[in-house]
Amino acid sequence: MTMDVSSAAFAAYLVASLLFILSLAGLSRHETARTGVTYGVAGMVIALVATVALVIDVSADQGTGALPLVLLVVAVIIGASVGLWRARVVEMTEMPELIALLHSFVGLAAVLVGWNGYLEHPRFALDSLANIHDAEVVIGVFIGAVTFTGSIVANLKLSARIKSAPLVLPGKNIINLGALALFVVLTIGFVATPGISLLGAVTLVALALGWHLVASIGGGDMPVVVSMLNSYSGWAAAASGFMLDNNLLIVTGALVGSSGAYLSFIMCQAMNRSFLSVIAGGFGIKAGPSEAIDYGEHREITARDTADLLAGASSVVITPGYGMAVAQAQYPVAELTARLRARGIAVRFGIHPVAGRLPGHMNVLLAEAKVPYDIVFEMDEINDDLGGVDVVLVIGANDTVNPAALDEPGSPIAGMPVLEVWKARDVVVFKRSMAPGYAGVQNPLFFKDNTQMLFGDAKTRVEEIVRALTADETVGLSGVGRGRGQGQGR
Repeated sequence: MTMDVSSAAFAAYLVASLLFILSLAGLSRHETARTGVTYGVAGMVIALVATVALVIDVSADQGTGALPLVLLVVAVIIGASVGLWRARVVEMTEMPELIALLHSFVGLAAVLVGWNGYLEHPRFALDSLANIHDAEVVIGVFIGAVTFTGSIVANLKLSARIKSAPLVLPGKNIINLGALALFVVLTIGFVATPGISLLGAVTLVALALGWHLVASIGGGDMPVVVSMLNSYSGWAAAASGFMLDNNLLIVTGALVGSSGAYLSFIMCQAMNRSFLSVIAGGFGIKAGPSEAIDYGEHREITARDTADLLAGASSVVITPGYGMAVAQAQYPVAELTARLRARGIAVRFGIHPVAGRLPGHMNVLLAEAKVPYDIVFEMDEINDDLGGVDVVLVIGANDTVNPAALDEPGSPIAGMPVLEVWKARDVVVFKRSMAPGYAGVQNPLFFKDNTQMLFGDAKTRVEEIVRALTADETVGLSGVGRGRGQGQGR
């Protein structure tokens, strides 16, 4: 490898690393998100070009011909084709499970790189350097294998191919601690005397641990799991960077790993959960199942009456959830918001930190529908104001607005901060049925005196409300004199 190409590639990797840092900074704010994506794409293009140049130079240096370059080009074409296809056809509702699947690829890559690092049998001048390399191999394989199977389980849970309920094996914590202890013992043995059987044992233990860690986590806590796996995939990439002596992989992996860990920590704080319990795989099952409670009868409302209720309000808050994503109701919700604001009605959105199936899921949907950023608020920013709101529309949300989290210590979601929508004057819940949410918990909100249920597809119902408001405008009615729907006031 000539020094010129090596130095140029090193400089290109440094530039790409800086662009990735700028990308993360840009993605942290709505206004700069598009610029952040541009920085990220530019960094990846530079990194790919530098890698191609290195492959060509190494091939010429070692006399291997065009085969390495051909393999690289084929891999890039296959990866780009699959990536473009998935990006074009994926629905926003499928993004969480797709992200989990992508994390599994990073983990699998780290496992393969680790095994290659062992089978390659590099020679080192000092035994201490060889020991460091062996430690890199076994740690990289372990992190990658945990990420791989953990991400696969997350994908299966998020796509409803397996049950979302947590797996509770007898002595589950002992199993996890035992697996970690066994990993430490195997690592010491591998560094002392490298062998394929020891590395194979580490791989199997890690694969089983990754599966058990995520399988033990309840469905209602999966947004944090996605963030956690994002962190794991970053550390797996960093481990691969050490094995390949690639500074770009080390920097990028550290960025992804640390940012994912920090995001998981923030989300755990928002849900009143222990960050350590997430890592340990016991997250979401501290409390036992809640008792069956008779909350009484629910009341229903029509789209027409909901339109009248909204027309007579001065302030409205909309709290979206995964049901809005499933129904693809973000566009009619944006239209409803515009019509209400045109009438002089104050409209805001309240977003729970774990609404949807991954961090920021609802924010992305609303931005996609061009809802103004300045009326979208996080839970902590809007919760104290809900007592003075006339109408709250709960569109597809369930666990994130469940008062049982505060009132029932035996509930599986006990202690989780929620949007306290029941403090508003009137609440309308958009739901397909009275079935419990993703966490499998009944919601007392549905039975409160100031709550009414609007059943059916969320998109269809919101469109009906918009049409009702439009009809009122056409005939010159403001909606004030038409009454304000069933269950008005308290």
